[in-house]
Order: sequence, then C-alpha cells, then structure tokens
Amino acid sequence: MATWQELEAELVCRLATASSDERVVFAVGVAERLMRTQEALPADEQAEYTLSLRPLLNALWEAALGNTRAFGEIKHGMGEYLLSEYCHNDGQDGPADADEPAAAAVLHAAAAYLFGTGDPASVVSSRAVEASDERLNGDADDDPDEVFAAELHRQLSDLALIGSHGESLRHASLGLDIATSSRLHRVLRIPLSSTEAGT
Repeated sequence: MATWQELEAELVCRLATASSDERVVFAVGVAERLMRTQEALPADEQAEYTLSLRPLLNALWEAALGNTRAFGEIKHGMGEYLLSEYCHNDGQDGPADADEPAAAAVLHAAAAYLFGTGDPASVVSSRAVEASDERLNGDADDDPDEVFAAELHRQLSDLALIGSHGESLRHASLGLDIATSSRLHRVLRIPLSSTEAGT
C-alpha cells in the first residue's frame, strides 16, 4: 500500500500534466469540500471571513465549468481580498482569517483561475491534507498517516474524474455552450462537492 508521501508525489505529477482548466476544476472542488466542512460546523465555531467567501466560490464553479461572465465577480472578489487587512506580510502579528483552510483554498483556487498556474492547485491540495490533520483533534483512534492517505486518495480520484471530462473542459476558461456547462455541473460539480468518504 502506498504511503501518503508517495500518494502526494503522484498527485503533484498528475497536476503537472493536467490542463490549466482541469487544475482549476480540481482546486475549486477541493475548496468546495473544505467550505462545506466549515459550513457544517456549529454556528459559534464557523469562521466568518471564510463564510464570506461563499459567493466567490460559487463564481469559481461557474467560471471553471465554462461561464465566462463569472470572471468579473472573481476578479472583484480577489481584489477585495488583496486590498483587505487579511492580505498582509505581518506573519503571526496580522489577522489569520485568510489562512483558515477553506478560505485559503478558495483564494488559491481563484489565483489558479485568474493566472492559470499549477502551483495554486497544489497549495489547495496541501491545505486539504492539513485540514484533515486538524480534524483529528488529537483523536488517538485515528492514524494521521491513514487520514492523509484517505484525503490524497480522494483527490486522486477527483482528478481522474476530472480527467475523464478533459476534452469537454478544454478551453473552459474561454467559455462553453450552455448544454456542455450544464452537463459538467451535473457530472463534476455534484460528485466533487460531496464530503462523504468514498464518493
């Protein structure tokens, strides 16, 4: 059985060979799962700033699956972040709200969409692995290596699903017809959004 480090290396290789459009869908899907986990927390444990990024994440889904009209909302959302107190170089002395896993994943997914580079998708992947560790909360019954491996298996499965629709996603950033976009929402957004294990 592969170690989580080997799975992580495999994921990095697969992301490197995926198209920029596939990487964006991957990053948005992982960010969605992290956001849903955050939204499922009791109200007093939810991170307000993270929840404020839900409209940006919804716009990212639209854009990733071929709706070019969402570009303006993504650009505006990223601009708001860049001009806010949450974007800083003060280390631990500055507000950490944007460093919460779901928030960071949404912002890096937006960077992957706007700039088409592969590294933000890898960062989103890493944030999900880190978040799985945080969810352990010191539970001695859960083996961290198994938790990391399970998250990476999920990500590899997601990437394989996305790759199976690679031809349809080709040039999604330039816009897709409504029928193709609707089909991709059904066959990609729904399964990639699931927080259930093994889906």
